[in-house]
Amino acid sequence: MKLTVFGATGGIGKEIVRQALHAGHEVTAVVRDPARFPLTGDRLEVFRADLTDPEALRPAVAGRDAVLSGLGARSRKDAGIAARLTRTVLGALDAEGVRRLVVVSAAPVGPEPEGDGFADRAMRGIVSAALKDIYTDLREMEAELARSATEWTVVRPPRLQDKPLTGSYRTVVGGFPVRGRFLARADVAHAMLAAVRDRATVKQGVGVAY
Repeated sequence: MKLTVFGATGGIGKEIVRQALHAGHEVTAVVRDPARFPLTGDRLEVFRADLTDPEALRPAVAGRDAVLSGLGARSRKDAGIAARLTRTVLGALDAEGVRRLVVVSAAPVGPEPEGDGFADRAMRGIVSAALKDIYTDLREMEAELARSATEWTVVRPPRLQDKPLTGSYRTVVGGFPVRGRFLARADVAHAMLAAVRDRATVKQGVGVAY
């Protein structure tokens, strides 16, 4: 497949690019600063853009089979970036007629899993309160997707870890795994790539966790 990855310098974005190249796909990595992007490959194109102008992004998405986005706030001071930048990406996709889009969000944005105990519910409440601005941003991003013409999928992981790819995680379309507390960024990327071809995930939120 021909894929474009936004947020390619982030932890999840880099993993998407790395795994996609390993799987034999052609990848366009959209970055603001190529000097911060360490990956290379014969099937890799690095596209420099600041993500403020949909017209400037059109060459990066034209003719692609799917687009994946690891865009999001890295801290509370960046809150608002996910919805704003996703809006720009959607403009470019609409202009080029590209429909398949898979983005990363977060577990607290989706529904609570049925069957979780008090400790899990309490921890989600604490985290949601502490990161309220970030989750509000992600909810706005998901609302933008719902209003768009894209065939979107939102992948919602819990707390992220810097660990190797396992491929051994649980997914729930439209919900979230019970007692799902952690997931490696590499496995988030794996789940996002798997969702590209999974029609059951179109216009759905997908909870992923160990």
